[in-house]
Amino acid sequence: MARVLHPGMTIYLEGDLGAGKTTLTRGILRGLGFAGRVKSPTYTLVESYTVSSLYLYHFDLYRFSDPAEWEDAGFRDYFNPHSVCLIEWADKAEGFLPAPDWIIFLSPEGSGRRLRIEPYTELGNICLRNLNNLPPT
Repeated sequence: MARVLHPGMTIYLEGDLGAGKTTLTRGILRGLGFAGRVKSPTYTLVESYTVSSLYLYHFDLYRFSDPAEWEDAGFRDYFNPHSVCLIEWADKAEGFLPAPDWIIFLSPEGSGRRLRIEPYTELGNICLRNLNNLPPT
């Protein structure tokens, strides 16, 4: 998945607690070549990572009690043509977030997880087609 992401993408990560949202983010970062520690932003609200010339921001809005907290937090500048933003619990800032290129739905299935990607923009469609056309690793 990391190989098809483009700077400027906004991705919502949807799933219940423990569905694997942070684990997926960790996998994406590993796929980009990041070897450092990847932790959940539950208490910090955002964790930032720089891989080559790409900035990846991982948000967790679970603790928001009012969507307006998004404005107060000053996160708007993180969404730019040089970054990829992954957002957990995007519904907690509904009406304030940029529209997603993808929404990734995660749910438990047996001893693993089911992942479903829905594209919402032309860039999202292009990246999903590229993902579907990758040879198996």
